[in-house]
Amino acid sequence: MLLALLATHAGAQTTNPDDAAYTADITKRADEVIKFIGIEGDAAKADHVRATLVNQYRSLRALHDARDAKLKATDDAAKAEVKSASEADIKKLHDEFLTKLSADLSPEQVEKVKDKMTYNVVPITYAAFQDMIPTLTEPQKAYILAQLKEAREIAMDGGTSKEKHAVFGKYKGRINNYLSKEGYDLKQANKDWAGRRKAREAGDKQQASEQKPTN
Repeated sequence: MLLALLATHAGAQTTNPDDAAYTADITKRADEVIKFIGIEGDAAKADHVRATLVNQYRSLRALHDARDAKLKATDDAAKAEVKSASEADIKKLHDEFLTKLSADLSPEQVEKVKDKMTYNVVPITYAAFQDMIPTLTEPQKAYILAQLKEAREIAMDGGTSKEKHAVFGKYKGRINNYLSKEGYDLKQANKDWAGRRKAREAGDKQQASEQKPTN
């Protein structure tokens, strides 16, 4: 069930990261982030954050393209070295990006930027786990949230929506393994959860039908 929450959000892709269509796309994405965190009314701050976001999208694309080109031209024995060097470059860019954001935004706003850049998977999936297993303890909830946030840090740097969701899928598997060791029957929990959601949907439809005005 939770895999459905990680549905792919396809973004516009172009072959040249410097062309006008790509610039328009990443600027639009930056504007969506600015609106999401609610700073569109502060023109100076919005312009600065927009520039930071656009530069991050463009720089990530350039690093991913360079990595992919090197991998294609490298034999299998050297691929690990190429990937390691690329990961180091991306980590450096990641840290610099967060430093720039933190200079303009509050910690809460930075969190919202991270969520928007990763399709809000953290809050959606965290809420889903709690809905699926209402008996989760506070330590278990803390573990789940920490794992999802760790996944988000990696997913932020993904080159495509598929890569981002693959990261969350990996960490969701880690969470499932943890919950199984904690004694939860996830197969039964999923089944029970589906039943509860179906009942809620039926109740919502019934309520809407009762509230519908008659002629």
